[in-house]
Amino acid sequence: MDLGLRGAGVLVTGASRGIGRAIAETFAEEGADLAICARSRPPLEETAEQLRERGATVVARDLDVADSAALRAFVDTAAAELGGLDVVVSNVSAGSSADWEQALRTDVLPFTTLVEQAREHLAASRRGGAVVLISSTSAVHVTAPSGPKPYGAVKAALNHHAAALARTLAPRGVRVNTVSPGPIEFEGGGWARRRDTDPDYYAGVRSRIPYGRLGRPEEVARAVVFLASPAASFVTGADLVVDGGFLDRV
Repeated sequence: MDLGLRGAGVLVTGASRGIGRAIAETFAEEGADLAICARSRPPLEETAEQLRERGATVVARDLDVADSAALRAFVDTAAAELGGLDVVVSNVSAGSSADWEQALRTDVLPFTTLVEQAREHLAASRRGGAVVLISSTSAVHVTAPSGPKPYGAVKAALNHHAAALARTLAPRGVRVNTVSPGPIEFEGGGWARRRDTDPDYYAGVRSRIPYGRLGRPEEVARAVVFLASPAASFVTGADLVVDGGFLDRV
């Protein structure tokens, strides 16, 4: 299937590793051009170079998404250098941090800033603008690995906000969807660390996934790229769960 992304301008936050990097790579494979950001410069530059080798135009900036002014400037720079923005993917998260203020600064506020700054660029897209939020299955259940921690709560709040934005922005031709991964494993990531440092906990979570394994970043990336593409032109306000059957609910 041709997803209709060749030459599209795509912005991805937190694109230097894991799910974010896989998302950027998958967009590049579809012929899109990328604006990517991350806090650490060396892995960001490595990612940018690999994307350029795939033929993509790449704008790379090292920044902290909690810095609203820097994030706003990055959105406008991306639109200027890519000739517009068709897609924005919000991927950065504070992860398992127990700090509620950090979770709000890193997860919630950057998403609202991104959408606010990008909405005019997205509304001008001839392909139809698209926003994809990377959420989590932790937003809709409270047992391990969720629990009474900031991560699940802020993701649940973001799911609500994204669904409301989908209805608000639809008249302007901008779609807003959410992708909720279950436990995803990659070297250097949190689940790889748990596998090595707390194998019993890791095995307990894995045993609850009917597929018998944790997910891979590229499996999430493919779902994101589909939802962001013109191939999903009538899909908005959806939450696509990518979890191998981990959630036990209708």
